Amino acid sequence: MAAERGEVKLIGGWASPFVARPRIALNLKGVAYEMFQETVGKKSELLLKSNPVYKKIPVLIHNGKPICESAIIVEYIDETWSSDGASILPSDPYDRAIARFWTVYVDDKIPDAIRKLRPLVKGSAVAEVEAEKLHAALQLLEEAFEKCSKGKSFFGGDNIGYLDIALGSQLAWIKAVEKIVEIKFLDKEKIPGLVAWSERFYAHEAVKEVMPEADRLVEFTRMLLSGSFAK
Repeated sequence: MAAERGEVKLIGGWASPFVARPRIALNLKGVAYEMFQETVGKKSELLLKSNPVYKKIPVLIHNGKPICESAIIVEYIDETWSSDGASILPSDPYDRAIARFWTVYVDDKIPDAIRKLRPLVKGSAVAEVEAEKLHAALQLLEEAFEKCSKGKSFFGGDNIGYLDIALGSQLAWIKAVEKIVEIKFLDKEKIPGLVAWSERFYAHEAVKEVMPEADRLVEFTRMLLSGSFAK
């Protein structure tokens, strides 16, 4: 019997890859939730009350109790609704440790590379340097995919798992910075495994409604850089 869902709320923002993570996990488990969108440049009272330490999104509120930090939230969702759908974290302790290791790697390398590329322009020397860092990170993740997937469709095997969610949540922003600096990162010649994986990830029913369009993220970036959002 499925665990009682209770009241499930998620505080977040449509453009945040970290908010995409719990949304995908909830979809995988078939858990309905209420979304509370934060306004850029402002912090709601609900957010400040729910995450008084970091004051950041995402925050999952389950039956009135807040859980913070995207990776922790995904684990909480997997454990709370363990009987609903496939497990998100690997059952084998070693595989679970490896998935967590590469998730830490993703969080250490990918968001920082994206942040540094967003304000740059095509052809700049800085863009080339930062692009090379992202290329290098994706090349290592290509090798990790080959090992972790064991010849199957996802890092998690036959189903989307913990590391799939961690890296997959960054894909829309990777596509956005491709447009901003006009450099191809998801290159079939260089990382064929990851490119094929990304297409499968995007096509998954739990992911389709969550991932923002790259063009919308490009426009979002322009508005951020121009200071168009209210502070």
